[in-house]
Amino acid sequence: MRPPHDQPTDAAILDIIAQTQSREGPLLPMLHDLQGTFGYVPQAAVPLLAQTLNISAAEVHGVLSFYHDFKGAPAGRHVIKICRAEACQAVGANDLAEATLAKLGLQWHGTTANGSVTIEPVYCLGLCACGPAAMVDGKVIGRVDTGRMAQILEEVDV
Repeated sequence: MRPPHDQPTDAAILDIIAQTQSREGPLLPMLHDLQGTFGYVPQAAVPLLAQTLNISAAEVHGVLSFYHDFKGAPAGRHVIKICRAEACQAVGANDLAEATLAKLGLQWHGTTANGSVTIEPVYCLGLCACGPAAMVDGKVIGRVDTGRMAQILEEVDV
């Protein structure tokens, strides 16, 4: 993955699109490849994908906005996902999420100004008996309260 400050060129985007164009149902593989390369799907890719696939830019945007794992901007160096499922809500996930977002001055899918952390909601991490659960850079952590979250944020240099 390239560093987030690199702006992808149309040529680089078209090269990735061309590699996947012959696949059946190529839009999702193209989007995955773009995100895998750049860390997000650049806005400049939307019209290029639409033109290549002979679909509208609105259709491409619809797919991007439907799947929450596609990002429209580079994520922070660390991604923290907070479970929003009912089991975690029942044991304090709403308070945890509100406190975390307030502490960082972010909304969901927001990234800190220094690019250190992105906060995202996730709808079940499979750790229901140990809620509230969070995922930090792909590692699931149970029983996360505001104190544990403060420790996590300190560890990722917020």
